[in-house]
Amino acid sequence: MSKQAFYPADILLPKDCDMSKWAVIACDQFTSQPEYWAKVEENVGESISTLKLILPEAKLNQEGVEKEIEKINHTMQEYLDKGVFKTYNDSLIYIERSQSDGRTRHGLIGMVDLEQYDFLPGSDALIRATEGTVLERIPPRVKVRENAPIELPHIMLLIDDEKRTVIEPLKGNVETKLYDFSLQEGGGHIAGYLLSEKQKTNVLNALNDLASKEVMKEKYGLDTSPLLFAVGDGNHSLATAKQCYENLKKVTPESEWANLKARYALVEVVNNHDDALQFEPIHRVLFNVDPLDFMAYFKKHYPEAYEGEGEGQHIEVVYENYDQIITIPNPKYQLAVGSLQAVIDEYLKEKESEVDYIHGDDVTKDLGSKKGNMAFLLPAMGKQELFKTVMADGVLPRKTFSMGHAQDKRYYIEAREIR
Repeated sequence: MSKQAFYPADILLPKDCDMSKWAVIACDQFTSQPEYWAKVEENVGESISTLKLILPEAKLNQEGVEKEIEKINHTMQEYLDKGVFKTYNDSLIYIERSQSDGRTRHGLIGMVDLEQYDFLPGSDALIRATEGTVLERIPPRVKVRENAPIELPHIMLLIDDEKRTVIEPLKGNVETKLYDFSLQEGGGHIAGYLLSEKQKTNVLNALNDLASKEVMKEKYGLDTSPLLFAVGDGNHSLATAKQCYENLKKVTPESEWANLKARYALVEVVNNHDDALQFEPIHRVLFNVDPLDFMAYFKKHYPEAYEGEGEGQHIEVVYENYDQIITIPNPKYQLAVGSLQAVIDEYLKEKESEVDYIHGDDVTKDLGSKKGNMAFLLPAMGKQELFKTVMADGVLPRKTFSMGHAQDKRYYIEAREIR
C-alpha cells in the first residue's frame, strides 16, 4: 500500500443525529457572504453539527479568533468524550454526491500519507499541488489544526483514471450504506457506503497499477516521477496538515514518525474523468491599465502573437471598443493561462495596475470594456491536460480553473482522530 500513499482509515461518523444539520459546506466557501453562514447557524441551532467543529474562513481574521479556536477544540473533545461518534476501523467509504446541476459525482474517502505529499513547485512527490500555494495562508490555519483532536476534510484529490478502474467498479456494488440524506442550503444529496475487504483490496491494487512509471510514461510520454494524486480542492488545508506534521517531527524521535496519527490526512479521491467533474476557466481583468501599453509589453514576450484565430493558444482580449482573439503560435507554457499569467506578473512588477480573477464571460467582458480596464478571457482547460501540465510545468498558475459551483464543494461529514 505504501506505493500509492493512500490507505484505509479509522473513520468517525456521528451515531444518532440529523445528518442534514450535521453536514456543512467547506469552510473556504461563501467567505464574502456572511448571510450564508448566518443561515447555516439558524438551520443548525443547538443540534450537534460539524459547524461547531470548523472555523469558516470568513471569521479567520476576526477579533477573538483565538478563543473561537479554543472553543472548537473543546467541542471536538466533548463530542469524543460523550460518544457522539462511531468508529469504522480500517475503512474506505464510497460516496455518491448529487450536484446542483443534477449530475452525480463519485468519490472515495480514505487517508493519504503526508510524507508523500509536497506542495512546492518542482516536486516529484506522488501527491502534488496543482496550483501555487500561498505560504502566508498556512500559519493562521495551523493555529486551527495544531491542537485539534480530530480533523474534518474538505480536501479533494484527483486521479487520472481514464479506464475507470479504481472508483467506478464500486457503483451499484457496495452493500453497506452508512448515510443517505439531502445537504442543506442547496448542496444536493449524498450517500455513503462502506467497502468490503475485497473491494478495499481491489481499489488499492488498481491505484498501485496507476502509479507505475511504465503507465505514466505510456500515458504522458514523459520519463518522470509518477504523479498519482493531483490536489483539486483544499490544497491549503492539505498544506496545513503537512506543516503540522512537519512541526511534530521536530519534537518526535524518527522511529515514532510512522505511528503519528498526524502523519496522515483524510481526503476524498475523485476520478478526473468523472462525468460530473467540470473545469471552468477563471478569467483575468486588469484595472488602472493602458491597454495599448500592455499589448506592446505582451508583444515583447510573444513577438509572433497576432490578431485572429490560428494554430496555437487563444486568448480573447477585451478593452474599450476592442474585442479580439489573440493567437500565440509558439507559447512557452502548456496552457494559455500560463503564457498570459507570466506576462501579467512581470508587468505588475513595473506598473501600478491591479489584477482580479473573474468567473463568467459576461461579467468579465463588462468589466474589461470600461475605460482604464482590460479583460482576458481564457479557454477552459481540458481535464486531460491537468496531469501532464503539472508534471511538465510544475504547479499551474494560481486561479487556473474552478471545479464546479460553490454549493457543490465538499461538505464535512467524516472525521478522524489526529492526536
